[in-house]
Amino acid sequence: MKNYRITVNGTAYDVAVEELGAGAAPAAAPVATPAAPAAPAPAAAPAASGSQGGTTINAPMPGKVLSVKASVGQSVSKGDVVMVLEAMKMENEIVAPADGTIASIDAAEGQSVEAGAVLATMN
Repeated sequence: MKNYRITVNGTAYDVAVEELGAGAAPAAAPVATPAAPAAPAPAAAPAASGSQGGTTINAPMPGKVLSVKASVGQSVSKGDVVMVLEAMKMENEIVAPADGTIASIDAAEGQSVEAGAVLATMN
């Protein structure tokens, strides 16, 4: 048996791999168990304005907020641009997932964000 630690999308897994000899039948597939989570790096406090809404708009990838196109209290329709996020030297429009009103803006222009970070919330 050889033990390995494999990291997939930021989650570490400890796995054991059995080396089989020639002609040996494989054993049942082992189930990977998550390793003890590493302590996350402290995140900067969000630049929240207003109260939290029921629908979140999350960053689809890590990047830097280039501009905020919507403001708190503004009505938006599904597909309206809320923010522009720069990732890998490309500008990505972050759009409203549904019709609603912007309840909070949780990222400021120039702020670096991680994938999955809450950028804004909507009602």
